[in-house]
Amino acid sequence: MRRAFPGIVASKGLALGRARVREPHGLDVEEQRIAPDRVEQECRLLHEALEAARAELRELRARIHGAIAHEVGEFLDLHAMLLDDPELVDGLDDLIRTGHYSAAYALRLQRDRLASVFDDLDDPYLRSRREDIDHVIGRVYAALHSGTQPELAGLAGEILVSESIAPAELAQLHEEGVIAVVTAQGSPLSHSAILARSLHLPLVVGSHDALLHVNDGDALLVDAIEGRIIVEPDADDLARFRAAKDEVRREQRALTRLRKAKTRTADGVEVRLWANAESREDVSQALGLGAAGVGLYRTEFLFLQRREVPGEEEQFHAYRDLVLGMDGRPVTIRTLDLGADKADSTGLALEHETNPALGLRGVRLCLARPELFRVQIRAILRASAYGPVRILIPMVSRAGELRDCRRILERCHRELRDEGHALGPPPPLGAMIEVPAAALALDRLLPEADFCSVGTNDLIQYLLAADRGHDTLASLCDPEHPAVVRVLTEISATCRKAGKPVAVCGELAGDPRYTEFLLRLGLTDLSMHPASLLEVRQAVRACTLGGREDEDHEESPGP
Repeated sequence: MRRAFPGIVASKGLALGRARVREPHGLDVEEQRIAPDRVEQECRLLHEALEAARAELRELRARIHGAIAHEVGEFLDLHAMLLDDPELVDGLDDLIRTGHYSAAYALRLQRDRLASVFDDLDDPYLRSRREDIDHVIGRVYAALHSGTQPELAGLAGEILVSESIAPAELAQLHEEGVIAVVTAQGSPLSHSAILARSLHLPLVVGSHDALLHVNDGDALLVDAIEGRIIVEPDADDLARFRAAKDEVRREQRALTRLRKAKTRTADGVEVRLWANAESREDVSQALGLGAAGVGLYRTEFLFLQRREVPGEEEQFHAYRDLVLGMDGRPVTIRTLDLGADKADSTGLALEHETNPALGLRGVRLCLARPELFRVQIRAILRASAYGPVRILIPMVSRAGELRDCRRILERCHRELRDEGHALGPPPPLGAMIEVPAAALALDRLLPEADFCSVGTNDLIQYLLAADRGHDTLASLCDPEHPAVVRVLTEISATCRKAGKPVAVCGELAGDPRYTEFLLRLGLTDLSMHPASLLEVRQAVRACTLGGREDEDHEESPGP
């Protein structure tokens, strides 16, 4: 019988195949206490499961080859590092030894404790990292009970329906022929979603009903364009699927021809498309697709999931490779945007925070720990000798923060010059406009900023008080809301009046549905994931702006 279920598109595409359902591994473990004389045995069982999980990761790395192995390597390393993290392992031992909990219940308690840290993070991307905790502890739990993760064989041409999916599993499943994945949990910002987009593998997340109602062997149509899963599709569904597949093929052929095309509207308005990057692969793809440069490089990936703060040399080499990879095109490096609550393992936290979402993060953390900030600024300045660099400061809310950052930048530049380091010109210093206070008082900030970048992800959720990573609230984060339109209009007009460049670097910039909307507001610098560059270029070339209607769009419903 035909049934349809909604979901959230995490990686676009269409697929028709046989459903393969993987039941949740389940960590809803009831409280279990053990006798004191069983403590050592329970600790031994736990450590055997931890070692089995480590062995599975090593085996997976050995089995995956080629480009996918390169893509998934960082995720495998991250999960292996988590399995060796003393905070995780010692915490589990302590729960067993002092609380006399079973190993399974200790895993649940530790999972819940660590997950709560990620859930409190304000940045949606960083918050989505809690999936790594779920996947790692789920792997240990499976090893504890069965000695191995459940095997899924004979998957060619099938669609996996699961509670969640780890990046390492996704890469393996792709190699084995899975044509799409549907999950009950997950976020479009997760590592798995990023990898799925890189692999061009359709992925729909947040489809709780699908996991409950889809059975092994059902015919399944995954529409990862509209965000629908159809069980046992009828003749009309199949006809629409075939037509949509034909249209996708035509669009892909047309997009391929745009790799070297100019990015300008039909009536000649020049638009610059930049890339958001976090890896060498992103940089290479951006360059090949004709990006104007890197509009946002997230440096916090150098700091996450490690026990020590990366030093100046390590950071310098990462930034230098980024600059060299763009072959002379400008690179915008965002300074550390990390909440102190997530920095405990590296010793960055100054104190416990009851509300880290509004706490010591971004520029606030950097100015509270100037020695940390100076190391990063010195590394960026040294990288500037290899090509044009811009420095972007996150979480800015007042002009004084930019003045303090500029003083540190100028002091570091003098020090490095006196030490004999090769340096480029002093990099432009920009402000990330993501806090409503910064947007509403932008005229006070601009004298201290050389450029601005609008972080629409955070700006929209702050304005609308809706967590965009929350499955049931995602629809409230509406870019067409009059408050969002008004604020974006004012940002564009204020920057234009002051003669300061402004770019949009949130997800809105990479969504071709909103391209004309942004262009009509005068926002003609857009930065996005490299996978979106060709689609947005196509949308730009289809626009005819004529006279921009900036002020008229204040209450417009958008495109």
